[in-house]
Amino acid sequence: MADVMTRLDPDTRAAARGLSDLSIRNLFIIPTIAFLIIFNVFPLIYSLATAFTDYRASTSAESNWVGLANFRELLSDPNIWRNFTITAKYVIISVTGQVFVGFGLAMLLNRPIPLKGLITTLLLLPMMMSPAVVGLFWKLLYDPSFGIINYFLGLGKFEWLADPQMALYAVAIVDIWMWSPFVMLLSLAGLSAVPKHLYEAAEIDRAGPFYTFFRITLPLVAPILMIAIIFRTMEAFKTFDHAYILSTQPTTELIAIRLYKMAFLEWQTGMSSAFAYIVLIVVVAITNIYVKYLNKAKAR
Repeated sequence: MADVMTRLDPDTRAAARGLSDLSIRNLFIIPTIAFLIIFNVFPLIYSLATAFTDYRASTSAESNWVGLANFRELLSDPNIWRNFTITAKYVIISVTGQVFVGFGLAMLLNRPIPLKGLITTLLLLPMMMSPAVVGLFWKLLYDPSFGIINYFLGLGKFEWLADPQMALYAVAIVDIWMWSPFVMLLSLAGLSAVPKHLYEAAEIDRAGPFYTFFRITLPLVAPILMIAIIFRTMEAFKTFDHAYILSTQPTTELIAIRLYKMAFLEWQTGMSSAFAYIVLIVVVAITNIYVKYLNKAKAR
């Protein structure tokens, strides 16, 4: 029997054993493609078609084709532009804070320090927590009566989340706390890839820390730092969970929260689909700008 098997070609031998390589590939690829079509492609196409109708999921009435009316109404609504302005401010504060904190932590951890592995693991904990849990956790911390933040800062009964001017910063601080470890991880990978001989050459030339950082460290880490900024910008635009839990102020109504209210509280399904595509176009445009800068940074 073994002699017969060795005289057969590989595919025939595999077929004789059970499944051929092609069958095994199909076994994994076909379900994956089916999954992508059902849960990604179909909702995209369906929501795009819905964006051109006055469909409301809360009623059984027939939907009517309205063309670009939903898009025109959204783009002429000053409240929508206010949501975009709030979100842009939130994204700038949040991503800038994450880059500074994350990169700073990476610079510290790139040195030989005791318990480095344990410290790194502890710093990653916020990133592993559910955003809803983080929102509830920080709501307690911000509480003016028994929250420890006011106690340590000596702010008395200061209302972080009830103050319209401060609420957005309070939400952004939570996002910075939660996602700075992500920037730290990518920055650590970039810092560990910088050739050591460059620092040795700079030391021989008696270059100062300022010169070494801006002429060696930062240019070489910039591409991977830019990738972190791209990821965090896209995610910050979609922030919903902890922002929705933390504050109900109009000044913290990000576009994801406005989209949720439009789709599931006001049941304007067609309008919210159009809104989602406007947000998608904005995020894709901003990402493309980042990618251009990333390519330039790589070319240097």
